[in-house]
Amino acid sequence: MSRVTYLYNPVERFVAGTVGQPGERTFFLQARTGTRITTVSLEKSQVAALAQRVDMLIRDLRRTNPSIALIPTNRDEAPLEQPIFEEFRVGVISLSWDEAKSLICIECEAIGDDPEEENEDGDLLQVYLAPGAAAAFATRSLIVVDAGRMQCPFCEIPIDPQGHLCPRANGYRR
Repeated sequence: MSRVTYLYNPVERFVAGTVGQPGERTFFLQARTGTRITTVSLEKSQVAALAQRVDMLIRDLRRTNPSIALIPTNRDEAPLEQPIFEEFRVGVISLSWDEAKSLICIECEAIGDDPEEENEDGDLLQVYLAPGAAAAFATRSLIVVDAGRMQCPFCEIPIDPQGHLCPRANGYRR
């Protein structure tokens, strides 16, 4: 089977969002240009890592090249666009700076059937963002990640609505 590439160059809207209640949420990335929408699913930790890396890349770019314009964009607080049709589940994410276009490129590759093998034919979502839009994406993504269940202050395991058996408190409920 051949690779399908979903290219957004440039993208009008690129956001992270969730469906479900805290503790049972499914995380998605959604790219839109005009009426064309692509939605992919991924893990919470992947969203958090991507947001942190985008922030780091922007800081490094501004430190090495202060002329890079970080035009602030309003943070997108709208929910994911419905209906949500997952194109694929993300396995590998890459992040780069396209010097010629002055845009940040995010590539999300589909996870393969066998995690031990490289997936050269996996579908690919490729999104190009201006630095200001990338900063807004990172900010929203971290807010989405942090909106989950509260962490136990002792063991840092998420607390369920029914309660929490804390291993550091020898199993006593908190």
